[in-house]
Amino acid sequence: MPRLTRPTALVLLALSRGLRHGFDVLDATGLESGTVYPILRRLEEGGWVRSRWEPVREARDAGRPPRRYYELTGAGAEAVREARRLHPDAAAALAPGGVPRPA
Repeated sequence: MPRLTRPTALVLLALSRGLRHGFDVLDATGLESGTVYPILRRLEEGGWVRSRWEPVREARDAGRPPRRYYELTGAGAEAVREARRLHPDAAAALAPGGVPRPA
């Protein structure tokens, strides 16, 4: 089971707001890629998140590399509730649209 640190709580909260790919999570949380992607990997290994790759054709048509999309599992949704309990300030760190508030 992944630890519910504040950065992990931020990532879970971003996913719970419907953000789906890594760049969106980076933007929403204000965390560095070296923090977000290992957290996403641990969350997936722990069964809290599942991922899928965008079809190559869609990415090619959009003129970019394929994106990896993430979504919470049922266990991940439970983890969000626990993250809110352990880190009540984390939800305030994200603006309503998922954009980080200025520090």
